[in-house]
Amino acid sequence: MRHGKKINHLGRKTAHRKAMLANMACSLIEHKRINTTEAKAKALRRFVEPLITKSKADTTHNRRTVFSYLRDKYAVTELFKEISVKVGDRPGGYVRIIKLGNRQGDNAPMAMVELVDYNELYDPKGNKAKKSTRRSRRGGKKNVEAAAAAVETQASQEEE
Repeated sequence: MRHGKKINHLGRKTAHRKAMLANMACSLIEHKRINTTEAKAKALRRFVEPLITKSKADTTHNRRTVFSYLRDKYAVTELFKEISVKVGDRPGGYVRIIKLGNRQGDNAPMAMVELVDYNELYDPKGNKAKKSTRRSRRGGKKNVEAAAAAVETQASQEEE
């Protein structure tokens, strides 16, 4: 039974696991998106989310604490200057895990780990313009006028 065992050891000794998670976190901070196995992705999420929370308050103590985990000053600088500004109003959940299927060679379940606010496909504020398409051939003039009005309002919103 696994009562109270919260850490997935990933089949590695402690030093190897910490180094691997630090390297993966630095890659995630640098590239904003990485591909890895599902188990490593879940372990990485538990590793990196508290660091992003610490980066919201830019103090010397927080920088040194985060540096002790990441061991890469460029990643720490990127985290405190760019990422913390972008996630400043988010109360948590900075990392998204998307399952990709199984790897060709060993059938390991793969996943993509990405920072939530850096994905352009998902607009968190819902600023996408609605796509106007004709659903039926009937309706004639009303649908054409409504579509023209929608195009004009969309163009005026883009100009602002």
